[in-house]
Amino acid sequence: MQRALLVGVVAGVVCAVLSCWMTLIGWSLMGDAVSHAVLPGVVLSYIFGFPLALGALVFGAGSVALIGVVNRTSRVKEDAAIGVVFTAMFGIGVVLISRVPSETDLMHILFGDVLGVSDSAIVQVLVMATVTLSVVMVKHRDLTLYAFDSVHAHTIGISPRRLEALLLGLLSLTVVIALQAVGIILVVAMVIIPGATAYLLTDRFERMLLISVAVSVAAAVLGTYASFHLNVATGGAIVVAQAAAFAMAYLFSPRQGVLARALARRRAVVT
Repeated sequence: MQRALLVGVVAGVVCAVLSCWMTLIGWSLMGDAVSHAVLPGVVLSYIFGFPLALGALVFGAGSVALIGVVNRTSRVKEDAAIGVVFTAMFGIGVVLISRVPSETDLMHILFGDVLGVSDSAIVQVLVMATVTLSVVMVKHRDLTLYAFDSVHAHTIGISPRRLEALLLGLLSLTVVIALQAVGIILVVAMVIIPGATAYLLTDRFERMLLISVAVSVAAAVLGTYASFHLNVATGGAIVVAQAAAFAMAYLFSPRQGVLARALARRRAVVT
């Protein structure tokens, strides 16, 4: 439980921070693509005895580069290129899994096994989380400007293409961190839901970061304890807790909630 809480909280913090930029830029599908595209790298690392995070990182970055190449060198639009690359990579990973004699560890990568995380995996998570958060702190202002107004960023001498590449690299690292907690299939939830939840609760980006982290950490703790007492999958429980937080914000947010807007419309009609 201590290991699970540590990995879950660390992964939750990193995912929550990056989730805010993913939400503002509109990269939800990109997060989904990277999370699925790392599967072949994980399987190959397992076959050859390399750290699973190494293969996932290589294939995550490679898939992002491949999406860019397909988009720039053909008539295929970006959303279609994302769909082609991530489904192809995921299919290759599934084929490789079917050819590996022992599938126990690989199934844990697909669906998560945070209760059985090893010491080496914990070290990898902590190192990658430190690197990711350090880069975000250093480039915080540039990334925020890029998210809100990439044209203005370009006019003052900031390269939007470099910031895009940086964000995609951080996304690959974040996916590798999160798959240790919830598995490849549920990674996209940790990368998107906290930021989307915070986006419904505030209009200020700094406050959005804090709310996103709070939601993600709380979901990691509650989901881990719920999985222990209810004997359910830990990764799934964490994601369900995040989804519940989003549902509450969607319904009851003071300004953006469905019920609040319905009450406002009713009051407008009455007056």
